[in-house]
Amino acid sequence: MKTWVAVTVIFLAVRSVFAAAAASVFDAESARIDPARAEVVRQESFRGAQGVTLQRGLTANVDAPKAEPDLVFKIQVQKAGRYNVATYAATDEVGTELMRKARSKFESLFLRIQVGGQRPTRRVVFVPWSKPELCYQHTGTFDFSGPTEEVRIWLPVGVRLDRIEVSPYVPPAVPKDAVAYRPTIVPPATHPRLWVDAASLAAIRTNLNHPENKPYWDKVRALADQPFAFRPPPDAEVAYNTALEQAALAKAFCHLVQGGRPLGREAVELMLAYLPRVEFGNLLDITREIGAAIYAGACVYDWCHGLATTEERTTLRRHLMRLAEEMECGWPPFKLNIVNGHGNEAVVNRDLLSLAIALHDEDPLPYQYCAYAELEQLVPMRRFEYQSPRHNQGVSYAAFRFGWEMHAAWLFRRMAGREVFDPNLKQVPKYWLYLRLPDGEMLRDGDGVPGGKYWSYAQTALLCYAYNRDPILKGEFLRQGGLPKNPVLFLLLNDPSLKAEPSLAALPLTIDFGPVLGGMVTRTGWTMGADSTDVVAEIKGGGYHFGNHQHADAGALQVYYRGLQIAPLAQYAFYGTPYDLNFAKRSIAQAMVRVVDPQEPILRKLANDGGTRFIQSNPRTPQQAMSDPTFNNGKVISCSFGPNAQTPDFSYFAVDLRGAYTDKISGYVRRFVFLNLHRPGQPAAMILVDDVTASNPAFKKYWQLTTLQPPQATSAGVRLSNERGGKTGRLDVSLLQPSLNDRTLEIVSGPEVHRVDGKLFTPPTPTAPEANGHRIVVSPKKPRAHDRFVSVLQPGDGAPLPVEHEEIGDLEIVRVADRIVAMAGGAEPVSRAFELTVPAGVRQVVLAGLAPGLWRVSSARQPGRDAVIAPRQNTFWFEAQPGNYRVLPVRAGQ
Repeated sequence: MKTWVAVTVIFLAVRSVFAAAAASVFDAESARIDPARAEVVRQESFRGAQGVTLQRGLTANVDAPKAEPDLVFKIQVQKAGRYNVATYAATDEVGTELMRKARSKFESLFLRIQVGGQRPTRRVVFVPWSKPELCYQHTGTFDFSGPTEEVRIWLPVGVRLDRIEVSPYVPPAVPKDAVAYRPTIVPPATHPRLWVDAASLAAIRTNLNHPENKPYWDKVRALADQPFAFRPPPDAEVAYNTALEQAALAKAFCHLVQGGRPLGREAVELMLAYLPRVEFGNLLDITREIGAAIYAGACVYDWCHGLATTEERTTLRRHLMRLAEEMECGWPPFKLNIVNGHGNEAVVNRDLLSLAIALHDEDPLPYQYCAYAELEQLVPMRRFEYQSPRHNQGVSYAAFRFGWEMHAAWLFRRMAGREVFDPNLKQVPKYWLYLRLPDGEMLRDGDGVPGGKYWSYAQTALLCYAYNRDPILKGEFLRQGGLPKNPVLFLLLNDPSLKAEPSLAALPLTIDFGPVLGGMVTRTGWTMGADSTDVVAEIKGGGYHFGNHQHADAGALQVYYRGLQIAPLAQYAFYGTPYDLNFAKRSIAQAMVRVVDPQEPILRKLANDGGTRFIQSNPRTPQQAMSDPTFNNGKVISCSFGPNAQTPDFSYFAVDLRGAYTDKISGYVRRFVFLNLHRPGQPAAMILVDDVTASNPAFKKYWQLTTLQPPQATSAGVRLSNERGGKTGRLDVSLLQPSLNDRTLEIVSGPEVHRVDGKLFTPPTPTAPEANGHRIVVSPKKPRAHDRFVSVLQPGDGAPLPVEHEEIGDLEIVRVADRIVAMAGGAEPVSRAFELTVPAGVRQVVLAGLAPGLWRVSSARQPGRDAVIAPRQNTFWFEAQPGNYRVLPVRAGQ
């Protein structure tokens, strides 16, 4: 997972937290400056056009605890209390070069600060992704002992300090309903209660030496039995120590499952030495490391509860709560939104919830707040969202965040003896199973989907297969190599009696992702490996938009055959960069339709790419999602596959995408049919129909495909290609409408791929395939309000099969191989009678986009057959003999 977040997002979020309390400003040049070390310099980007820096040639004393400070501020505040401190700084040429070479947040520039008589502490003053002219950093929250306090600063090399700002600390507001909230599900009065109850603890003990669990158990025992030397200096802070936390956790787990005092007591003593001294500072996303320390401390507190004295438990509670305040969600834990963003990660779902459960008998307030966030905010939202068995944050971030939700689901289930999340939670892992490609990679979705390897989400897979008792998911977990880095979690959850299923073949070939996150993934088989000849296709659209890492990709198409043939061109490195917001997250990086209104208002005045609305906010409740048009992402009209649901010969998806765009579009329906042809070398054919009406005929329409390898223009359209297992696969695209004389086709390659609205945006990894991809752009020559784009896509190893096409009013009729598809072409379903001629050589007919109701198909050679066309299915399939057929509605649906 990438942990860098754009300074623009963090800056705005942090500043908004402190905006309620006015800040007092203290310019660096007004401080007491050590003339032997620091000097005032000119800096035009500063508020007063000057600041303070170390003199050239000097070494920083940031890590010299006995050195005198470079600057001393006399800070005046209204009264003693807790205050936020922030810095504004720039870099000189040395610092700018250091930041240019930096490759992670750990290469940020640090100063040392001391407030009053408190311990000096290292804090970030400048980050690599900031502009050299100015960088804002929230330094931390400190106790001021009186109305006048000294703040001492030790500067790093390369930094010019403009000022510090001090504002009263205001804890996050507690929602009104949470103030008097009384959870109906509460922890038991006895310990242990984290991860275990009596029955599960007995089973965990029984399974420790089972051949499936023993390697993990041996690893935990080896770690627990090894003495951990930790002798911190008495007066200094210590940096976070993951090894110590893991050692304490292992020792506490051994005490949990084996009993005995020594190892449990070692765990308690490690935490007593560590928690009062550890400081995490203000490093970006450090909340994850803070949370890991809280979680380890909570487990030790709960599992070794009887081994600590009352005084020791008081010390542990005090410092666990101190760290809780430093979390990104703050304390009370309501600064962040628990249904999306960082607030939906471990902060509450694992870390603070574990703390709250562990401390409940001595302090019930943390559990009151955490239970409210989980049970009254998160659980209802997920009950709504998971009507679609997928996650809105994309493959990578979804696995990360959903894994933390699964921690919460497990903690409640083991603590309360029942499930608190809706059962539809168990369907979400289908998302990752179906997006798996034959070569081990994943279909692209959202930010940060890695390529080039078998993509792993092992910890989330463990949590899910154990919760669901799903043998297919357990097989997937084993293919990902298990979880050697978290043996305690594996031993807490794995049941060896659940046998893994090594194959995915039992899964149906097509999945309907439902109404909330609409889409369909279909394939010709479940053969895995680089030499697989299976085709995989995805079509998206319909439902709601949830912002953050979700892309503006309603209607987007992806196709895999011997490699990705149609795929997004987005890369992800840093959130919120110009490339990220203007290209990667936008429709222009996807295979979809764009309509350019030159006057369209775009979020934050970003580039106008002509795509769907770009949304970064998210709904907090089901009611807000359904009622606020901001989050409208279109509506699924149909998803149907058959005649055999397990191995369908056809899969059909239709979506009304009007709601995903601004009012530049007055109507847009995208329809997609996937045919499994069962022919070696020509495994499938796809038909794509886009019926688009712009609100102004002058608005230019662009029908676009995106591909990773150089495409080749053909007489029929374009040929794409890719290679896996030493063999080249092709995807031939026949453009049936607009006609050759009524369209332009442009293949955009090189840097121009990333030009949006006249501006070039540089991808972060120039050598990645996505940085060197191509856009195939088709546009009608004549301006008009309404246009229809019709195409046939054929993956294969050689020449494509012949295609016959006929348009009859609102019907698009396509013949390929031994199939005929008669599909609605317009915005409305077909509700009239029509004639259909089936020539020799055709054996199957698919009628798609029929209005609901009773329909009859008849011919001279075959008796009439009736079919009830269901809403959201809108299809009829039949085996055909040559001849003329009449298709007519008998009775409209109710």
